[in-house]
Amino acid sequence: MLTAHRNVNLLIQQAGQFRPNAVVIGDDSLYRKVFDALDPLDIKVYSGEKSLTSVVEMDTIDVVLTAMVGYSGLKPTLRAIESGRQIALANKETLVIAGDLITKAAKEKGVNIYPVDSEHSAIFQCLVGDFQNKIEKIILTASGGPFRGKVYEELKYVKAAQALKHPNWDMGAKITIDSATMMNKGLEVIEAKWLFGLDNNQIDVVVHPQSIIHSMVQFEDGSIKAQMGLPDMRLPIQYALSYPDRLKSDFPRFNFMDYPELTFEQADLETFRNLALSYQALEKGGNLPCILNAANEIAVDAFLKDEIGFLEISEVIEQSMGSIDFLNHPTLEDYVSTDIETRIKAKEIINKWVVH
Repeated sequence: MLTAHRNVNLLIQQAGQFRPNAVVIGDDSLYRKVFDALDPLDIKVYSGEKSLTSVVEMDTIDVVLTAMVGYSGLKPTLRAIESGRQIALANKETLVIAGDLITKAAKEKGVNIYPVDSEHSAIFQCLVGDFQNKIEKIILTASGGPFRGKVYEELKYVKAAQALKHPNWDMGAKITIDSATMMNKGLEVIEAKWLFGLDNNQIDVVVHPQSIIHSMVQFEDGSIKAQMGLPDMRLPIQYALSYPDRLKSDFPRFNFMDYPELTFEQADLETFRNLALSYQALEKGGNLPCILNAANEIAVDAFLKDEIGFLEISEVIEQSMGSIDFLNHPTLEDYVSTDIETRIKAKEIINKWVVH
């Protein structure tokens, strides 16, 4: 089974190469193009959000790799868990939005959630053989993005083209902007809480410009384990799908002589306020991380369309977090309504700026 939202050409190409039983294109308007290309190959074609959610229940599926962008991954992931499917999770927003519901459902259904994000995969790999030992804290590494070391004033006139030039990773537009604003690391902090059952004060962030150490675990005896490697997402994806085995690969190998120095810096929460806002959402909990995520998705989209400035992304998020009613123990329906309400509010905030 393969799915995509609008990336129709790549979906057709991959379906032709791997011959899945079925595919889903999220955008209904693209159904005919996919159908015409794949029907001769005897590949079933479905479309729409409901199809994306329902196909995960197919008996032929063993593992669901959730790599949809943002909020869109929540319902399909929850449905897959309720159907007893094992999860390889690349969609961090699912746990950011409703980590309590997702982890509870996974425990009740006996479903494992294998992390795909390089940082969380690193933590998971460090814990193998040490699951019984108490974690003192985890240390998530951040590259610092394209604007590492810049001060607030230098970021006022940043454009999307500049923010999309990540120094180490090749990623989609949304996650690349999130990396530039440090929101990506903030979302990972919240995700880590739920993945590894941590208290809020057990999660640190350190800037590591070379992106060789992908993250670390410190145990209560003071020892630290780190997972290292070149910045290549193929390895964490493969590990999530093959665990507990490590499959032989022809991926490029790390050479210490190519990186004679590995350096570390303190994260700048004053300049990159999205990370501070993420910690604030983590601390308060409830539906605040959901508000944080929804506002960020709207703000990043507006920035990519040149409707707001780089620094205004944080302003949209902060104003939205202060405008939406806080719910301490939200249900799934509450998360859905919070997401909708926040997106409306964030667009209202942006429209006021655009008009003026």
